[in-house]
Amino acid sequence: MRDLPEHWGTTAAERARRTPADDLVAHPTGRWTRGATSTADPATLWRWLCQLTVAPYSYDLVDNLGRTSPRTLTAGAEDLRVGQRLLIVFVVDSFVPGQHLTIRRRTTSGPVGEFAVTYAVHDDPAGSRLTATVVLDGTHPVVGKGLAWGDLVMMRRQLTLLCTLAAR
Repeated sequence: MRDLPEHWGTTAAERARRTPADDLVAHPTGRWTRGATSTADPATLWRWLCQLTVAPYSYDLVDNLGRTSPRTLTAGAEDLRVGQRLLIVFVVDSFVPGQHLTIRRRTTSGPVGEFAVTYAVHDDPAGSRLTATVVLDGTHPVVGKGLAWGDLVMMRRQLTLLCTLAAR
């Protein structure tokens, strides 16, 4: 509980791992890591991660206008391209198929400033791991703490749901 809301479900090694998101934020004021394990193989989990181009896979009532995120894979969702919009306020910054998807906020205005996330898929003895490293700058300390808690709740749902759907 000590590491909440900044870190959830990750090991010390995962928290220390440098990601492409770290290179996108010049002066980070926050860095959070979240993770979940799936019994699915990494290739299947990667396909489900690419579903973020289709829907947010969090609390649909809150962040998907009440529409249910698809429960089957969408053909072509894994055909990522740099600059592609996803999750309303993000664009794809970089990716390595089967390994990582890095997104950044489309605008740096407002109290959040720069905001980037690297989602990574790794082998795990249980199947695979999905981790997310969030790096941000420009956040007022009070706004940042509130954002960390809100992001924790939403991203926890997102990561665990993607891992569950991949394992089906």
